[in-house]
Amino acid sequence: MGRHVVALVLLWTGTSALLLSAIALAVLPGPYPRLHALSPAAVLGAPLVALALAVDNGPGRAAVKLLAIGLLLTAGGTVTTMAVARATRRSETRR
Repeated sequence: MGRHVVALVLLWTGTSALLLSAIALAVLPGPYPRLHALSPAAVLGAPLVALALAVDNGPGRAAVKLLAIGLLLTAGGTVTTMAVARATRRSETRR
């Protein structure tokens, strides 16, 4: 029962970060503030959801795979944010 409660707390926290980032993405003007709004989703939201699923599954192969997915989402989200910012900056300087 304790593991399930921890998983629920992690899931609610991750889902809240994802929802707040989505709302901020819809509200904020311009590309750079929107990129800042996506950072919590990439760094907190998706990895916390993956961690919640891993905790709920318990020790084993599935948990290791879920943790690997969480790490890949964290690294991929950060790299993607940097690439989009760089491309946005380049397209603005060409105008």
